[in-house]
Amino acid sequence: MDSNPSSTSTSDPSSLKLAIAIALLRYKNLHCSSSSHPDAQRWRRKVLPQIVACRCHFFDVCGKPSPSSEQLGREGLWIDEVLRRRFLRLLRWKERRKNLDGSLRKRNSIEFNSEDEIDRINISIDFLVELSHSKIVENDSSFRTLSHQAVDFILASLRNLLSSEKGSELIEEMINGLILNLTQRMCTTENEGSLSSDSDADFCIQHLIRKLGDEPFIGQRVILTVSQRICIQVESLLLLDPFDDAYLGMHDNMFMMIQLIEFLISDHLHIWKTIEDFDWRLLEEWVRSVLQARNSLVLLESRNGLYVLYIERVIGEISKQLGPLQQGKLNLDILSNLHC
Repeated sequence: MDSNPSSTSTSDPSSLKLAIAIALLRYKNLHCSSSSHPDAQRWRRKVLPQIVACRCHFFDVCGKPSPSSEQLGREGLWIDEVLRRRFLRLLRWKERRKNLDGSLRKRNSIEFNSEDEIDRINISIDFLVELSHSKIVENDSSFRTLSHQAVDFILASLRNLLSSEKGSELIEEMINGLILNLTQRMCTTENEGSLSSDSDADFCIQHLIRKLGDEPFIGQRVILTVSQRICIQVESLLLLDPFDDAYLGMHDNMFMMIQLIEFLISDHLHIWKTIEDFDWRLLEEWVRSVLQARNSLVLLESRNGLYVLYIERVIGEISKQLGPLQQGKLNLDILSNLHC
């Protein structure tokens, strides 16, 4: 008989079972610890990209044609009540701060009232103008969110006022002031160097105007104002030395303005003309102004023929959307000039 204790312990069935159990337990623990980390990583890769991608899409087509403008309607505007109240509180805070600073501009003796839509749109316009003159930084989530809320707030208040036919002259004055401020801001370079060339401040302001133009009360007046500004700028360019430092900036502004008109027409005109109370007389006024802008740009053809090609493309889009079916709503001379 073998009396070696080591062989005895090895052959003991209970010891062997215990050793196997310990080995299995260690293997199981080791396997779980090594696989838990990849599982966590897979979970993070699955969840975190969705969180990061959750952002404001207000500027997604900034400086680009709308990919599905034919499918967009005016009824898509919706303001979350929580965001509306939060934005209103921000406006109130800024208004109180202006009062404390003594810099509040009085307009026709209007006193702030949270229930008055005229006061709301008045302060919202001031807020958006002030925001547009601030330093706009690329991918600034604060600017994107606040400008988005301001635009939606202005459009909602404006539509409420237009439906109630309240203070029409004052509303038109405020909207014209907003358009003038934003178009002037679009054609300046206050934030030069703060943004990349693909997403600069000018395109951001252009996009704000484009979004506001969803409402024809604003959009039609924007086209009228910008087309008139084009005629004025043509006169300035004719008198300016092409080698002057300001020439390049004015050249860029010209394309920016023509592009804005094109965006407003392609994005919204097909919807505007279906509105029951659409202002066709105002449409005739800005169509004449756009045609006059084309005649003015012809004078610059020897310097830059692209101006005329670009404005002709815009007029072609107007002509396509205001075809023979609009004969009963538009003067024949306008239709003939569009199709000549």
